[in-house]
Amino acid sequence: MRCVILGAGALGSILAAHLLRARHDVVLIARGRRADWLRAQPLQVTGLSTINLFCPVSTEPAILRDADLFINTVKTPDSRAALASLSQFTPDLAMSVQNGVVKDEELAEVFGATRVLGAMADFSGELAHDGSVVFTRNVCLHVGEPGGGLSPRAGRLVAALAAAGITTRESDAIGTVVWSKYVGWNALMMLAVLTRQRTADYLADPDAALVIARVTREMATLAAMRGIPLRDQSPLPAAAIVNATEADAVRLVQEVGATFRQHAPDHRMSSLQDVLRGRPLELEETVGYALAAGRAAGVAMPVTELCYRLAATVNRELLARRA
Repeated sequence: MRCVILGAGALGSILAAHLLRARHDVVLIARGRRADWLRAQPLQVTGLSTINLFCPVSTEPAILRDADLFINTVKTPDSRAALASLSQFTPDLAMSVQNGVVKDEELAEVFGATRVLGAMADFSGELAHDGSVVFTRNVCLHVGEPGGGLSPRAGRLVAALAAAGITTRESDAIGTVVWSKYVGWNALMMLAVLTRQRTADYLADPDAALVIARVTREMATLAAMRGIPLRDQSPLPAAAIVNATEADAVRLVQEVGATFRQHAPDHRMSSLQDVLRGRPLELEETVGYALAAGRAAGVAMPVTELCYRLAATVNRELLARRA
């Protein structure tokens, strides 16, 4: 495949490195010091994979014209501006591994809805200070048709990504997969910012686990209103948390913490990585979007809103530093 990946952070670098190793043609769209670093030395991935390969880098996306596959990995606050620079670019397929539930709409606005596949990333990594990327979790990259069902094009893409070393599965209900992550991810993201702890540590804490359970249950009301069923999947068993007693929901969250401690003890949410590096948070496009939808529907989300306002305080400081 001819692949163009927007963003050279942890996820973009992991995808690019694995596709390169599998002998696909890859161009990474990067900027600033990251682009300079990638031009000067190989793309380096450690952890679950060891890859050391030079990757073509573009800092002028406007000159790109076509590709078999486009993947958006940039942070959500930068997404619309970054995609706007690709107005002359026409990929056969486009997908986003970003967080949140508006990412496919953004792709459709630029490339057309017929070119877009839904995706949910349950793999992660961390960009190290030396420019390398540590591949920390390879649970699953879910891919599917936005309208549901299976398709030959999604199946071919899944097979190619899986062969490259990224655990990938085709889903016939990608909307459920995306929302099942979204309702719990918002809680995980905010608690990472507010506690500054590794994922395993705050998931195991009873007070943090209670907040996570309550936010997940509040968020689930939005999915229910839209007729989107939830299911149990990594990183949180959303359906079980929603249907359990509060005490049992807390226990379920803590069990996820135990799993992280066993399999990824040093894992840190990307939001915590952003705070520690002084980068703005993916807050408005994720939790902010959910709260706006809740207000429009008359749904009270008090715990979510409290956590959001505390995280927004942190984000204002990060935005001020960036300015």
